[in-house]
Amino acid sequence: MDLRDPLSRSILNKERMSGMFLGGYLINVLIFSPCFFMNLKRKEYALLVLFLAPISIFLMFLKEQNASWFFHDLSPIHFPELYPLRKQFWHWQQRIRKQAKEAGQCIAVSTFTAQDIKRTFLLPDHAVKTIYSGINPYYIKLPKEDVSIFRKDHNLQNPFLLFVGVLEPRKNIGSVIASFNALKERAMFSDLKLVIAGKNGWLCDTIFKEANHSRWKDDIIFWGETSFETLRFLYNACEVFVYPSFFEGFGFPPLEAQRSGAPVIVSNRSSFPEIVGESGILVDPWSIDEQVSALDLLLSHQSIREEYIKRGYENAKRFSWTKTAKEVLDTFKSLDA
Repeated sequence: MDLRDPLSRSILNKERMSGMFLGGYLINVLIFSPCFFMNLKRKEYALLVLFLAPISIFLMFLKEQNASWFFHDLSPIHFPELYPLRKQFWHWQQRIRKQAKEAGQCIAVSTFTAQDIKRTFLLPDHAVKTIYSGINPYYIKLPKEDVSIFRKDHNLQNPFLLFVGVLEPRKNIGSVIASFNALKERAMFSDLKLVIAGKNGWLCDTIFKEANHSRWKDDIIFWGETSFETLRFLYNACEVFVYPSFFEGFGFPPLEAQRSGAPVIVSNRSSFPEIVGESGILVDPWSIDEQVSALDLLLSHQSIREEYIKRGYENAKRFSWTKTAKEVLDTFKSLDA
């Protein structure tokens, strides 16, 4: 897909619109319900057919059973220490438990999250529905010639591992650096590099310090936040995509990498056994030895690497925003019936 081509831009924009579906629906409700805020205190919702709140604080004003709330994960509840104080306070303000119990329908992006919601908030099965997120179709396997030009232009001729995500404690980037250090001790991986792509997050200085303390700090590249186009090339160019995050409700980057033709290594926790499963290698996020063994396997055995590339590409086909949007609409219709 070439962004200079009008058709390619049209496809990408349509997919972005599908991904922005939830926020767009909220805006439409507010725009076409002019008396919404005027009638909140009187509890009159004559013009409000359905209310979807990506920002959960809105739900505290509603008692109607056609109010739906989307859950990505419950990490703020289970692991508040992984967030800065300002975010912990914001999460506290949302009154998540109360709103989940009062919502007409809770929608989770994975079965893992759905089960977590029911177990944590003591909700019945019918109160929580699983609707998978999608993947942007812009991430595809690119021609080898184009990838070679990208590598040359960005001085990435050496093989490299890739991590993509916000630089924060929950992503477990320290273990990626530690695994990379262990591999570099071996002569056969002397030319290997590590690319970490993503914007700076909470406590990112700790990650930079770990990299600076590495004997191979010159081989660790902090790419920063990337564009769609650059990220697509990074996925295509990497030898292995590694993502040992501690907790994810869904996990977009591993699926984007699989769609782009990269073998993936992910954590064996939270949603990954469901979303990635046998299409990638699952490892204990606390075990550097497991991560090093998995990396060694994919870097040293081309046939195994190709098998996981094939598995990953097939796995990524399970997810699309078009399917997500249809299932969400069907859910809304059932609530409004």
